[in-house]
Amino acid sequence: MPNAIEQAVQSPLYIGLMSGTSLDGVDGVLVDFSRGTQVLQHASCGFDAGLRAELLALNTAGGQDELHRAALAANALVRHYAQVVQQLLSAGRVRPDQVAAIGAHGQTVRHRPQLFDGTGYTLQLNAPALLAELCGITVVADLRSRDVAAGGQGAPLVPAFHQSQFGQDGRSTLVLNIGGIANLSVLGTDGSVLGFDSGPGNALMDGWCLQHTGRPYDDGGQWAASGRPIPGLLAAMLAEPYLAQQPPKSTGRDLFHADWLALHLQRHAAQAAPVDVQATLTEFTAASCAAAVQRFGGDSDELLVCGGGALNTHLMQRLAALLPGLKVGSTAERGLPPLEVEAAAFAWLARRCLLGLPGNLASVTGARGPRILGAIYPA
Repeated sequence: MPNAIEQAVQSPLYIGLMSGTSLDGVDGVLVDFSRGTQVLQHASCGFDAGLRAELLALNTAGGQDELHRAALAANALVRHYAQVVQQLLSAGRVRPDQVAAIGAHGQTVRHRPQLFDGTGYTLQLNAPALLAELCGITVVADLRSRDVAAGGQGAPLVPAFHQSQFGQDGRSTLVLNIGGIANLSVLGTDGSVLGFDSGPGNALMDGWCLQHTGRPYDDGGQWAASGRPIPGLLAAMLAEPYLAQQPPKSTGRDLFHADWLALHLQRHAAQAAPVDVQATLTEFTAASCAAAVQRFGGDSDELLVCGGGALNTHLMQRLAALLPGLKVGSTAERGLPPLEVEAAAFAWLARRCLLGLPGNLASVTGARGPRILGAIYPA
């Protein structure tokens, strides 16, 4: 009699869940892989202020009773995951036993793949056993740590999916995912793939916007567009050593956090108007992304943007202005809306795991070779 995993891989239906560095909530997709990558349903669930604040606090070293708090936060996170799963199943009129697996990334609270003593780790809060119990579906989680164990960065993992979804023979394409952190995939004409975290995406912008307007993000970049970038502050932020490092490389809130910004403001813009700081942060994201494209984009003539940043009209306009030789557009133009790409990537990685296929690219993460990613929690 086939076991749960053997039964699961008979179905082409998978669910992918993603809660990223932006800490705004969960995006989920129901995907049919029988003919390419077809997203059947998309659902989302925002975080309440208390959970968002706790996840942000747990992303900062120190604090009392962290292990207990982290466990409770993981359980709360997974209940949000389960809510999104139920939305997907209901909208798609699909039973749990028809879904092969859920790819559940978890919430990154530490990402330090290369420490000074040559060791490293990446830590995502998750409770995959609880998720499997709540949903009655096999769960694939812990998708980064095997790559780190093999000497890799454990991030970004989406370039392999970008290649499968957007790669074209004989043509070089660039895919820029602007979530809390931005990452760039360079899909070469020969099938080669380079990918890395280019620097901040929405995280600094969103945090500043929430602090000064009470809104979780700058809708369309309208607030930033009404201000003026501060040249000295922008130059200082663009001098951040991480931006000049060679790939493979990855980053997160471990580097680009509120205290990092506060230090730059103290030194270069202590009396600046909040709107001008927002304009500067938006320009910082656009400029750091554009610099990565110019440095590593080769002969590509197209930049596809996904993630929440693709919905920031002002940011997209600044990218296009800084990259006049490229056609800058959304991944929606290639059949996958920007808020569905990353969740679909983790559904794809879950499928790779169940099929016993590697999910990482050594050319991207720097791992010693291809590895099967993920731990499986049968339904």
